[in-house]
Amino acid sequence: MPAMTAATDAPPPAREADFRTRLIGTLRDRLETGRAEAEALLVKSGDGLACASALSTAMDGLIVEAHRAVTANLPGPSAGTDAGDPITIVATGGYGRGMMAPGSDVDLLLLMPDKASPRAGAVIEQLLYALWDLKLKVGHATRTVDECVREARSDMTIRTALLEARFILGDRALFDRMQARFAKDVVRGSAAQFVEAKLRERETRVNRAGHSRYLVEPNVKDGKGGLRDLNTLFWIAKYVYRVSTPEECVAAGLFTADEAELFRRCEEFLWRVRCHLHFATGRAEERLSFDNQRLVAQRFGYKARTGLSGVERFMKAYFSIAKQVGDLTAIVCAGLEARHAKKRPVLDRVFGRLRRRRGGLESPDFRIDNDRITVAAQDAFQRDPVNLLRVFWLADQHNLPLHPDASRLVTRSLGLVGPRVRSDPEANKLFMDILTSRNAPEVVLRRMNETGLLGRFVPDFGRVVSMMQFNMYHHYTVDEHLIRAIGVLAEIDGRRVENEHPLANRIVHMIRRRRALYLAVFLHDIAKGRLEDHSIAGEEIARKLGPRLGLDATEVETVAWLVKHHLLMSMIAQSRDLSDPKTISAFAEVVQTTERLKMLLVLTIADIKAVGPGVWTGWKGELLRTLYNETENVLTGGESDRFHPARISVIHANLRAALPEWSDDSFAAYSARFYPSYWLKTVPERQIAHARFIREMEEAGRTVATKVETDAFRGVTEITIASPDHPRLLAIITGACAAAGGNIVDAQIFTSADGLALDTIFLSRAFEADDDEVRRAMRVATAIERALRSEVRIADLVAGRKSSKKVPKAFVVPAEVLIDNDLSSRHTVIEVSGLDRPGLLYELTTALGQMNLNIASAHVATFGERAADVFYVTDLLGTKITQPARQSAIRRGLKPILDGGKA
Repeated sequence: MPAMTAATDAPPPAREADFRTRLIGTLRDRLETGRAEAEALLVKSGDGLACASALSTAMDGLIVEAHRAVTANLPGPSAGTDAGDPITIVATGGYGRGMMAPGSDVDLLLLMPDKASPRAGAVIEQLLYALWDLKLKVGHATRTVDECVREARSDMTIRTALLEARFILGDRALFDRMQARFAKDVVRGSAAQFVEAKLRERETRVNRAGHSRYLVEPNVKDGKGGLRDLNTLFWIAKYVYRVSTPEECVAAGLFTADEAELFRRCEEFLWRVRCHLHFATGRAEERLSFDNQRLVAQRFGYKARTGLSGVERFMKAYFSIAKQVGDLTAIVCAGLEARHAKKRPVLDRVFGRLRRRRGGLESPDFRIDNDRITVAAQDAFQRDPVNLLRVFWLADQHNLPLHPDASRLVTRSLGLVGPRVRSDPEANKLFMDILTSRNAPEVVLRRMNETGLLGRFVPDFGRVVSMMQFNMYHHYTVDEHLIRAIGVLAEIDGRRVENEHPLANRIVHMIRRRRALYLAVFLHDIAKGRLEDHSIAGEEIARKLGPRLGLDATEVETVAWLVKHHLLMSMIAQSRDLSDPKTISAFAEVVQTTERLKMLLVLTIADIKAVGPGVWTGWKGELLRTLYNETENVLTGGESDRFHPARISVIHANLRAALPEWSDDSFAAYSARFYPSYWLKTVPERQIAHARFIREMEEAGRTVATKVETDAFRGVTEITIASPDHPRLLAIITGACAAAGGNIVDAQIFTSADGLALDTIFLSRAFEADDDEVRRAMRVATAIERALRSEVRIADLVAGRKSSKKVPKAFVVPAEVLIDNDLSSRHTVIEVSGLDRPGLLYELTTALGQMNLNIASAHVATFGERAADVFYVTDLLGTKITQPARQSAIRRGLKPILDGGKA
């Protein structure tokens, strides 16, 4: 853009508008060209650092040009004249580091002399307006040198920004003076304070973004193991060691040459991910959501291979880098500790603090340094590789963390772990002691994993390290899930969750094969990512690994069985009619013994809870307890009593005793209304409530009524509905629930001999407080009553309901419809699965009603993006659907709904 001649007077408005239009057009062209060139460089070179540097350089040029044009357009001396520039422009923060993503903020310090010219304000105003017109996110501050020092002393964020200040244009001597004052008056003598603040800040940030570095939708910038962690390490190194590059950290003794190279490798990868993410989404997106993972994996060029999709391979690489960032964190903190620049409490947040047990160590190869276990000599592992396991065993036994130097040495010594160490009886005993410890096995196993030892000692575990599963159900990588499952098991075993898991708490200490249970939990998903079924492949791994770890033949068989069937109890509990005798007897035939039943219950709880926050619910606990109790009854010979027809007489007698205010005639008439299935499937408390509910409804002259009850422990809210029976009754109820925002997890459906439908639906709780939950449930109940009285059209209500639940476009769930006549003695079982969406249950139940099917019970489950619903049905005559032609018609009617369209 040609320079504009300075005017002697303020430019007239028309001329000013013309200047600004031309300036913004020129700058926008420059900005777009710079971004396009940086993206081309990224695609061609695959170098994230080169791309980030190119974007920063392009921004420098844009700011220089904007400043030159603005100063030339204003009255007074132009840039470069004897009067000099009225301001000095300094890049700070990430921009000051010389690294930018396409959507990064532009952080500027407008450094002023102590006596600034009046013209400076006009230059600043026009410069910032130009940058804002380009839609850039500009963070700016206007300060003198004294103000910089004063603000940096009192504000750690400003101090950090100035730590990476970089001169762009203006008075270089003024910038150098600011740098010197900053080093002398701010940095000197404050290293401990800075480190303390930065690690506290990191802790807050990680807690906000997600405490695990293995969250399956990580934040590339602020998540644990992301770019901000690397930035924090380098800020600390720069502040404490006065270094400017990772290579200078080697000279300072903080990093080895290999570790400096690791820093660069991690930094390059994360910048490559971030730049691709910004370019692909067209915005400053920092979260690798499922949709974005697929986009970035494609831009990286990952393809499917050996049981893993391209996106899963990309994310495995990402999590490996995140783990290595954690290793570098430990290294920097170790160096700080050696310099005594760090207090213990915050370091404990980095390494994990365990309670100290008094007493000396059992091995002369190790010693305690500042309440942490470390090696007595650098050759401790070389001399005896079993020491690699022993150091973690000591950490567990004494409830002490490892010293960072010891962790660092473990990682460097992984090459010592080969077939000889893996087959060493003492090494395997030490590992089993750690795995089954009553102290904190989750903490120790995680540290073993982060050093790389766990995957080296158990190679099959090494295959799932950093492996993600591309779905919305699992929140963590496979290795993190397995370690968390051990943590849940240890909580149950230590009786620390009695209120949440009363049954598991009662039975866990009745389990005789405790070692087998812990190993089964550790191995249950270890074969994920293989072409074959992970339960079958995991069973084979258990049979191979068990003897090596010192388990006897009975224990190995138990572990193998548990791994093979680890999904069975959850599947039965959530998708079968637990009041159907055939469900219980079939499950009991597989389980065979009460010992296996106890172990499978505890494993199932640990597995579900370790999936992620919010996955475990009280309702799932209720279903599992019901399945356990009914199966235990069968396994101990009590099935004939549970399902004997004579039991109905006892049930009637008990109900009669609970309703003394009823006349004999009234009770006799009521007890004759319901079929045997109702009396056998409904618990006594609900029978009493139903009797009073129906009587109140009929005495009030109502034909439709609802009743709401909450249950915080089970995590559900019950809505009981009484209404004249109708083939589409459940469809109307599910539609009203969908329209009112109710999420159905189960439904129990009964019809009396005189045509009264008595249905109970179970909704997942939306609020913790009962008052809030009751109000919400009453809205759902009111919507159901209005729909049953035909006051509203259900289809319109469902269509108008906007969902707050968004399923990423990246997911494809194949539609599946299975029809089985062997799972129940009286009903045909229809299992469907497909991509979950609002109103799906309503559409399915509507279609079943239109096909003249009676739904006896419905069992609704959602696993992330996948809906898995099961319906127990009969035809209108109450018989099973056995005709092949009709079964085919059911499949044809339901599959289009599951594929996303209506039948």
